[in-house]
Amino acid sequence: MTHGPHRRVVVTVNGEAYEAVPGATVADLVAAWCRSPKGVAVAVDGTVVPRSEWDATSMAPGSTVEVVTAAAGG
Repeated sequence: MTHGPHRRVVVTVNGEAYEAVPGATVADLVAAWCRSPKGVAVAVDGTVVPRSEWDATSMAPGSTVEVVTAAAGG
């Protein structure tokens, strides 16, 4: 276990391991993974997180996060 400022929280995002800082929120993750939050939906451990709650929703170690973006076309 690592202590101090270099400690990380490992979560799974879209099937890939991702290291976040402790206390990182869904909003932080979206900012790191997406060019724009427009058209993005996020689920943490199978529960959709409303955009209005992104800033207040942190990820626990081992969380599974799905980030989905809308695509135009047909």
